[in-house]
Amino acid sequence: MVGTGLPDRAQYVIIGGGIVGCSVAYHLARLGHTDIVLLEQGQLSCGTTWHAAGLVGQLRSTPAMTNLIRYSTQLYSELEKETGLATGWMQCGSVTVARSDDRMTMLLRTAAAARAQGVDVDVITPGEARDKWPVMQVDDLKGGLWMPGDGKANPTDLTQSLAKGARRHGARIVEGIQVTDILTENNQISGVETDHGRIQAEVVVNCAGQWARRVGRMCGANVPLHSAEHMYIVTEQIEGVNPDLPVLRDPDGYIYFKEETGGLVMGGFEPEAKPWGMNGIPDNFFFQLLPDDWDQFEILMENALTRVPQMAQTGVREFYNGPESFTPDNNYLLGETPEVKNFFVGAGFNSMGIASAGGAGRALAEWIVEGAPTMDLFAVDIRRFADFNNNPTWLHDRVKEVLGLHYAMPWPNRELDSARPFRRSPLYDRLAAKNAVFGSKMGWERANYFAFEEGEKTEYGFGRQNWHEAVGAEHKAAREAVVVFDQSSFAKLLVQGKDACSQLNRICAGNIDVAPGRTVYTGLLNNRGGFESDLTVLRLKLDEFLIITGSAQAVRDTDWLRKNFEPDAHVFLTDVTSSWSVLSLMGPASRKVLASVTQSDLSNDAFPFGTVQKIDLGYATVLANRMTYVGELGWELIVPVEFTVGVYEDLMQAGEQHGIRDAGYYALEGLRIEKGFRAWSRELTPDITPLQAGLGFAVDFEKPCGFVGKEALLASKSDPKHLNTRIVQMVLQSGLPQLWGGESVLCNGSVIGEVRSAAYGHTLGAAVALVQVNASRKVTAEYLAENSWEIDLAGERHKASPYLRTPYDPHGARPRSS
Repeated sequence: MVGTGLPDRAQYVIIGGGIVGCSVAYHLARLGHTDIVLLEQGQLSCGTTWHAAGLVGQLRSTPAMTNLIRYSTQLYSELEKETGLATGWMQCGSVTVARSDDRMTMLLRTAAAARAQGVDVDVITPGEARDKWPVMQVDDLKGGLWMPGDGKANPTDLTQSLAKGARRHGARIVEGIQVTDILTENNQISGVETDHGRIQAEVVVNCAGQWARRVGRMCGANVPLHSAEHMYIVTEQIEGVNPDLPVLRDPDGYIYFKEETGGLVMGGFEPEAKPWGMNGIPDNFFFQLLPDDWDQFEILMENALTRVPQMAQTGVREFYNGPESFTPDNNYLLGETPEVKNFFVGAGFNSMGIASAGGAGRALAEWIVEGAPTMDLFAVDIRRFADFNNNPTWLHDRVKEVLGLHYAMPWPNRELDSARPFRRSPLYDRLAAKNAVFGSKMGWERANYFAFEEGEKTEYGFGRQNWHEAVGAEHKAAREAVVVFDQSSFAKLLVQGKDACSQLNRICAGNIDVAPGRTVYTGLLNNRGGFESDLTVLRLKLDEFLIITGSAQAVRDTDWLRKNFEPDAHVFLTDVTSSWSVLSLMGPASRKVLASVTQSDLSNDAFPFGTVQKIDLGYATVLANRMTYVGELGWELIVPVEFTVGVYEDLMQAGEQHGIRDAGYYALEGLRIEKGFRAWSRELTPDITPLQAGLGFAVDFEKPCGFVGKEALLASKSDPKHLNTRIVQMVLQSGLPQLWGGESVLCNGSVIGEVRSAAYGHTLGAAVALVQVNASRKVTAEYLAENSWEIDLAGERHKASPYLRTPYDPHGARPRSS
């Protein structure tokens, strides 16, 4: 035993006694894992939890996240009965109102998404909104949404109830113990050091809230979050306010309201936040608040007086300014860190911790026990960030914007503006000089499109945005002439060693044991047969492979591969992303352009589709991979960074007579969706198998070594209901509407799925979508043909034609053309 009677060892040590830490302890114990010690440096809920507003809204940006919140609401409604401690949970519903036409359009889109995700929702008029929330004025409103399943809870009571439930199932919770160090051996957790002694542990879970970043640094793990001030007031009693009053959200005013003891809690998310704690969070910041800041709060107060005029004659009982932690993208951090084995994180909840804690605690507990996520958690997976995202100066500047995203208009393709430019390819300045309008992914500045006019910026909207025609021209050039995409943000992983082939082949669903010079498109599958990633494997030598994967996937894919390599295998993985640029030369004239700057033979016989060769290109020597993501003849040119500018200049000069032009990621997205190509985290998720995605051709069931997920996939093949879920392409029958993704899909008038990706298909002359259909029978071409299909676009239904195989070049002849 150590110090105050603590055990000297435990299977699980949880750091942090806020609502998330208590939820993880509760769910681990419910799973039968009772050797748990939760350590809280102060008292339970003393950090951020105690001053949280306690709002619980169900709908989130992805179905998986929505399901976690819905589990939270179910848990909170049942917890008091189990533990005997009140949670303050009340399913009072919520009203969200719109002041502008654009916001009303957004709410109509939200309603369609809610129906697709099985969440009860009603579109209501301003008068109906006032009936549900009588103390607000509605003269300036366009309408609203009513979500009866939403609610509110008392954060402190809820934490205590979860803690009692955890104790009843065997967990031990100790307050007043500070963790001073995280102990590791061979990059694996071995225990924690506390101010009362050492505890050996198999697993450590970092639920330290605002301190989570510092706790991560104790063992070299990146936990990118930063604190910001978050303010709300509690008013005196107001006539007409009663305990059954729903939660009210007025996002155009950046504000929310809930009832409390006959008055109102009013808070919000101002457009530009105040970061806090640049020099670290004090250890003893327990049950403390920051000074009142009425200047920062002014914009919220002004909007609140517009919505509830009675507040002008009502006193303020309390002003709460409690700091909370925010992440770079407004989603929380969950999962095992790639830096340290068995070190898990549940932190950075962006003012959504109360709503998220139930589901997030269960998901993290299952991840810990099973060794992998049991559902699609990519949106919150800590591996979506890299070490550079943990830079404190960058975090400080990004968090200023992130807090305001809660109620900012979620425009399609909205880009964050803060802390940019960040990562830049060698061509950044040249593309900027050609009117490139940049977006950002994994920190990379990437050309979204090339504007016709100098200085143009994206004008956001729910219809066609101002770049529609420019992207149409890029799209046309790719289909009819030739374009260059700067895809240097692709992640590149070099795998070497005498066991590289056998190890990769056991992990990849496709057969990558091919001759050097061959390229294989394949998936990485989990034990459920779902996608963990999709990527391209280039066999350069017998013992050397180059993996090309998505921009956001370097950390996650690296972690997945390394964890699946056998411990004694002779295999080495190196992230070489920064060493290579990728210039994709695509279009019918691509062979003519490339032939004019190389002496290599580019004919079909000498350079067939699906192969990679080292070729000369002007003065440079590059890897040319004959592959396409746009459905046209073309090569991905993998260029050493120092030669990138020269290669680009040679291509543009040689292509001038063929009408070459630069093209950006908006065109790339439209081209790939028009062709029906799937994308990771959109159509391909951990819950979707290759069979459901229509990618069975990329799986080799016969290879002798087998592959991760094979057993589950074989079982799926014999399951008659497995193909009731399919990824299907749909093309609107009208050429006018613009789809963006997230819309609901209807079969014979009933919601049956949702749009996963969408863009305007300039070749087909209409918006094109890749949708996930969840039917009651096997989804076949016959099934699609015999039913009527529509897509709900902000409350308007548009007829759509469904396809299992794209109508554009359905047999894939163009990329293989002579």
